[in-house]
Amino acid sequence: MIPSALIRLTKSPIRPETYRKTLEDPGSGGVALFEGRVRDDPGHHATRLYYEAYSPLALRELERLSRQAATRFGARRIVIVHRLGHLRTGEIAVFIGVATAHRTKAFAACRFLIDELKRRVPIWKTREESRTKR
Repeated sequence: MIPSALIRLTKSPIRPETYRKTLEDPGSGGVALFEGRVRDDPGHHATRLYYEAYSPLALRELERLSRQAATRFGARRIVIVHRLGHLRTGEIAVFIGVATAHRTKAFAACRFLIDELKRRVPIWKTREESRTKR
């Protein structure tokens, strides 16, 4: 089964409400969402992160992951959106949504997608250290 998948890399802020409608499906009883946000990390003194990607390969790998989620978990609809560029604390870096027939499969598929994205997709982040005036 090939799911209905929306896959994007964007430099614009991610607005989850924009993508939730894409997950609506009458055959899906479970929808799981994940928002990965830039956190305040005092140990690193970072106030911003910079994300970059090798976009052609990243998009191909995200498509491959969506097909695998469909096969393994019966995912019927998938949204994967990753932000690129400069992000500040609190901003969404990645949004993943999955619709499946049952909740347990939706949670499992969502977990699979974020874990494999972090492991396999050529997207890198760099911490930008805060600068204090002296």
